[in-house]
Amino acid sequence: MNTANFALMNTRDVVLMAIVNCTPDSFSDGASVSGRSWISHFVDKALALIEAGAGVLDIGGESTRPGAKAVPDDEELRRVVPVISAIRKRCDIAISVDTRKAEVARQALAAGATIVNDVSGFTFDPKIKAVIESHRPAVVITHSRGTPETMLSLPHTHYDDLLAEVERELTARAETVQSWGLSPEQICLDPGFGFAKTPE
Repeated sequence: MNTANFALMNTRDVVLMAIVNCTPDSFSDGASVSGRSWISHFVDKALALIEAGAGVLDIGGESTRPGAKAVPDDEELRRVVPVISAIRKRCDIAISVDTRKAEVARQALAAGATIVNDVSGFTFDPKIKAVIESHRPAVVITHSRGTPETMLSLPHTHYDDLLAEVERELTARAETVQSWGLSPEQICLDPGFGFAKTPE
């Protein structure tokens, strides 16, 4: 097992996770690059982020901003797998793939990712369970409700007790994912700011 899996998990220090959005429609990155320049653009960006102090790179190929449309598997794969592979050839940093999809997670792990960061909390694609069981990566479980298209509408944004409900729902997801063969040290919890939550 690649020890980089645990670079994020087994530390009491703060570790900076830098976001690399390999998308044309996120809040940053990607809108004006394509082809071979697509890969080199994001590799250069990743290396600059490492130089600036990033301890983990989070690579995503599907925008999950509110209202974003789902991206087909083949397009998400085209966006992220070559970038992850190219970064891995240049350095040994922990790489997280930001995806909700089993096949994207599988190919990203094969390309050199060591963490799967699923903003659906591993609820979107039931096939992802087999990927986690097979590869045993570290994981990031995000609290959310609904999909990016629906998460900022009712009933997803209704809470009687925000903190208690987020804690309860995240704990349940962590227990489920742990039952897939992961240790607690391989699991990070993300409260999901902006995911099924209003600014208030």
